[in-house]
Amino acid sequence: MINAAAKQRTFFVRHIALPQDHGSWVFLLSPLLIGLFAAGAWSLASGLLVIAALAAFLIRQPMSIAIKALSGRRPRRDLTPARFWVSLYGLVGLAALAGLVYLGFGYLLYLAIPGLGVFIWHLLLISRRAERRQIGVEIVGSGVLALAAPAALWVGEGSPNPQGWLLFALVWLQSAASIVYAYLRLDQRVLAEAPDLRARLSMGRRALLYTTFNVIFVAALALSNLVTTWLILPYLLQWLESLWGALYRPAVGYKPTRIGVRQLIVSSLFTVIFILAWNAT
Repeated sequence: MINAAAKQRTFFVRHIALPQDHGSWVFLLSPLLIGLFAAGAWSLASGLLVIAALAAFLIRQPMSIAIKALSGRRPRRDLTPARFWVSLYGLVGLAALAGLVYLGFGYLLYLAIPGLGVFIWHLLLISRRAERRQIGVEIVGSGVLALAAPAALWVGEGSPNPQGWLLFALVWLQSAASIVYAYLRLDQRVLAEAPDLRARLSMGRRALLYTTFNVIFVAALALSNLVTTWLILPYLLQWLESLWGALYRPAVGYKPTRIGVRQLIVSSLFTVIFILAWNAT
């Protein structure tokens, strides 16, 4: 009993088994849910896709811990639970992928190619102690996670509908804007006091450009009858949030948790409104 309890403590280490950046979950779940609801049909293949996507997402944490342990950034004792979770997530993910291939969705494996490249890039940065505040890597990584949207759509519809690429672009644009805005809020929190309007505009220029472009892009798609006009609404939500945060209420002195929770709420509302708008007739 004592040995069993000791082994359980060795393997079930929460900060190794699960991602600690809780806000990253939305970058997987949002495109996955959007794709599933856009398809309008759920099946065994849909369940396998969800399992495969979750396994691929979860394996990043123990793999990162393993790289840190091997490079001397963490204790070597972390290697044992890290290897356990990498093996578990890897086996579950491979089993789910095998099921998808068996059901005729082998073409989804092509979507894993960019994901593997970005994952190797991320691990290389960790080995060089250079993974922090890499906004470019995070935006590219969110694009990889956004591939869950077309994958879910194709699995639900049973074929690779080209509309999935439009769904991918729409989801990635929102993820990128959300990341840029989050970085703006984190930069604002270390200021001694709220800057004047000109300085606020300068700091928030990139976030405002991203969200403004998204609104204009979706409006152009709506005018071209490629998407419903209602789809502008979720992008207006993020645009208004960026205006509020960039110009009206800088996050001076805010705790990172407060910033993360608010953006999580906005992203969750975006997902719900997007699903309702996409399926509006």
